[in-house]
Amino acid sequence: MGEQVRRARIAVINDDTAFLDLMRDLLENEENYDVVVCKEWDNAYQFVKNEQADLVILDIRIGGEEHGWTILNLLTLDPATRRIPAIVCSAAIQSLHEHHEMLSKLGIHALAKPFDLDTLLATIEASLDG
Repeated sequence: MGEQVRRARIAVINDDTAFLDLMRDLLENEENYDVVVCKEWDNAYQFVKNEQADLVILDIRIGGEEHGWTILNLLTLDPATRRIPAIVCSAAIQSLHEHHEMLSKLGIHALAKPFDLDTLLATIEASLDG
């Protein structure tokens, strides 16, 4: 019997149920990742910390506001979560553009919605390998 390889755990933070269902179906059922989801922005940081995620995929607009930036700030300021790679997937194109420099500096990938699923999968692989 071979050793069981631990699947990478991906935390998806988004308040869109259809998006969460798509991510869970794609990443867990087709790509064999361990997926955990969080729909509320106010406990997302603690959720990522508790779940010991290997990667975070988050939206910027949660609950009608751009709370994703707050979550990213908390994650990048805490030494316990700073090294967890993040991918921002958002339809807030203007906001992504405005924060481009910060995202680049932190090594955070941004995908504007709608995005190609193959691009997402390649970005996930690159982030986990990095």
